[in-house]
This record gives sequence, structure tokens and C-alpha cells, in this order.
Amino acid sequence: MPLDQTPPLNSLGFAKAPADTRVIVAMSGGVDSSVVAAMLAEEGYDVVGVTLQLYDHGAALAKKGACCAGLDIHDARRVAETMGFPHYVLDYENIFKDAVIDEFAESYLGGATPVPCIRCNERVKFRDLLETAKDLEADCMATGHYIQRKTGDGGAELHCAADSNRDQSYFLFSTTREQLEYLRFPLGHLPSKNDTRALAAKYGLSVADKPDSQDICFVPNGDYASVIRKLRPEAADPGEIVHADGRVLGHHDGVIHYTIGQRRGLGIGGLSEPLYVVKLDADAKKVVVGPKEMLSTRTVPVREINWLGDAPLTSQPAWQVSVRVRSTRPPTEAIIRPLSDTEATVELITPEEGISPGQACVFYDRDSSRIFGGGWIHKG
Repeated sequence: MPLDQTPPLNSLGFAKAPADTRVIVAMSGGVDSSVVAAMLAEEGYDVVGVTLQLYDHGAALAKKGACCAGLDIHDARRVAETMGFPHYVLDYENIFKDAVIDEFAESYLGGATPVPCIRCNERVKFRDLLETAKDLEADCMATGHYIQRKTGDGGAELHCAADSNRDQSYFLFSTTREQLEYLRFPLGHLPSKNDTRALAAKYGLSVADKPDSQDICFVPNGDYASVIRKLRPEAADPGEIVHADGRVLGHHDGVIHYTIGQRRGLGIGGLSEPLYVVKLDADAKKVVVGPKEMLSTRTVPVREINWLGDAPLTSQPAWQVSVRVRSTRPPTEAIIRPLSDTEATVELITPEEGISPGQACVFYDRDSSRIFGGGWIHKG
């Protein structure tokens, strides 16, 4: 190659040979991150696998179906041995408790519906682990998330995964521009999860048929109440179930057993109209219920906004976008009205039901797969 000619970019976007490109792969022990590590190792990259131990190792050993548990650490190590790259386990228990678990409990007690997986990505994986990757002199960090990173005129952009059924944009909206420059998501372009499993089989990985994780990793069997009771015993204090008009309809055994929008299991049968949980008042120990129409809203106050648009958020009075207010709901048309660089009021064109403080509101370009970031819904 002539001395004045720039080497071609490798598959991770660096102008050097894969062997000269160090990449840290965040390995949860599942099939997705395992395939990423194996794929990059086969391409000749200098791969280093890192798994985070996020919560009590003894309890984790007995829990299946969640990332970063004891069995998953073992699975990640086996993949590294199979593909011949180094693997390290880092103890992040204290960081995880301070940054994720404690806030989860406080938010829940405050009547919110927290999404701890977003905070984990934001505060642990894409902050502390990313800094560790830089300390290890890695050129980039790769994960098994289903999302795409593309290069635009303004730098790295965040885009939805090719497979809409696997897209994880709702959980990654808080990824900053600086982080995006360093991160890589090698699975985002795959048509389906079947393609990922086929690659795992191709590389001979023991996790090829491993089931996907379903629960929040530190919440055994989806039992939020037991976790919060352990962290905040006062959350199980009994109180009143009251109608929005002030009538006392019954009693409860702790607000931790209820969520906004809940209809079943309220213990107040025999009424002429179906009632839903419309508010949780943890301080007063009250569960407030009302008719379904009380759950419907068009105005959503959002703060802690991470804006990924090319122009500043406040550069115009309104932005026409699509937004997702729950991970299980499709994007819906909306208008963002900025109040500052980090706060806005989101006006939904079509009202949504069951929007709760603590959930995320993620912004999408109406005309493409691009994600413009998002923020956290609060009480306003």
C-alpha cells in the first residue's frame, strides 16, 4: 500500500487491521452478546470479554432467566474459552445497588413505574463499564443489543434495529452522542433472532439454544413486591383504597402491590363500574382508583432529556416526532414543545392510557429509523 494511502476501514469503522483493533465485548452470558464476541473473534479482532457481577452471587446461582447471574457468568466464560479470547468478571454489586436498585425502590414507593434496565444501561454498562474499556485501551466497546449505530453528517446516530420485534431503542434512548462514538452494536442489522441463533450454532457455542432473559435481573420471578419489601419494609404498610371522588372503597396491604392502570386484584368487587388504579400516594398510603377515562392523557411532562437531534432541542419551538411511552407500545405521533435543553412537554396526537411517572418517553423520526433520544416522564 502506498505510504500516502489510508488503510480501508474494518467492519468496526477503524482504519487498521482487525488484529490491531481492541474491542471490549460486554458479555451477559446470553446468546446475543456471546455471538457478538464470537463473531468479532472470528474476524480477527483483539477481543476481551467482560461480564459484570451485578448482584449477590449466591442468590444469582439459583436464578435462571436473568442476565449477569452466576450461571450466566459461567456461560460467558465457556464462550470465551471456546473462541480463545480472554474473559474477566468485574464485581459491580455496590455500583449497581447505588445506581439502579435503590432508585428502583424509591421510585416505586413514590408512585412511579420505574424501568431499571434503562438506568443500568445508562449508569453502569455505558458509563462505568465504558470507562473501564477505555482504561484497557480498547478502541471501542460492543454489546449484543438490537439497535443500530449509523454515521451521519453530524456524527454517530442511533437507529432502530432491522427487526422491529427485537428493537431495544426504548431501553437505550439515554445513550449520549459521546458514548455512541465509542459503542458498536453488531446485531442491529440482523433480520431476526433466528439469524443470531444460527450464528451461535455456526460458532459451536453452548448457549445457541439458551432461552432469552425475561425478568428484571434482580427481581426473582417478576415479584417486585418482595424485593421492595426487603429494601424498604415500610412499603408494605397497609392503607386505604379510595375512589378519586374521595370515597373509601376498601383497604390494601401496601402500595407496592399496585401499579398504574391495574384493574384486576383490587379487592373491591361488587361495584357498578370497572375501576382502575389511577394514582399511588405512597406518603398517604393510599391507592386511588377511578374510571378508565381517568387514565387517558394527551399531555406528557418529560425531563432529563437526552437529545440526539442534529440541531439543539431548543432551536425551534416544536418538533413533530413519534414517541413511545411504554416499551410494549408502538410509537405514536406527537409534538415536543421544549421548555429547556432537558425538559419539554410532549403533546400526543392520540391520547394514551396508563402513562405513569417513572416510564420513559422515547423520540423517533417520523420518516426514518432514527432515534432522537428521549426523557423521563414525571408528575409535572
